[in-house]
Amino acid sequence: MKTKVLMVCLGNICRSPLAEGILKSKVDSDKVWVDSAGTAGYHVGSPPDPRSIAVARKHGLDISSQRCRKFSTADFEEFDYIYAMDQSNYSDILASARNESDLAKVSLLLEAVDLGYSEVPDPYYGGNDGFEKVFQMIDTACGAIAKRIEEDGRN
Repeated sequence: MKTKVLMVCLGNICRSPLAEGILKSKVDSDKVWVDSAGTAGYHVGSPPDPRSIAVARKHGLDISSQRCRKFSTADFEEFDYIYAMDQSNYSDILASARNESDLAKVSLLLEAVDLGYSEVPDPYYGGNDGFEKVFQMIDTACGAIAKRIEEDGRN
């Protein structure tokens, strides 16, 4: 059985698509399935932000075929791990939880590493350099998450 990981941000066009693409590049796709979603339905069906696509491409990843979707309570049944990019989305996800099992699946992405801060900032309203900084933060966290999944032997 595959380990299933969900990356969540607000709109599912900047941070969580990057996290999906980065983690996919670090795990065995035969053992781990990765998806992403947003807590808000602003961009359902849209591709990631062009700046996320560009920074991913710069690092050898193609996330252009991803499409935005909204987080739902059914995701608690589908996924083993749910990672939120920031405290606001973390709180929104927890508010949807139906029980302790749901709650136990949810973490902040940056809890996986010690970078000196707990949230991945939203680069949407900033310049291209913000996307690069976010990519590096997510890449570091996803490296730790991939290692943890492999060590857990759940896959």
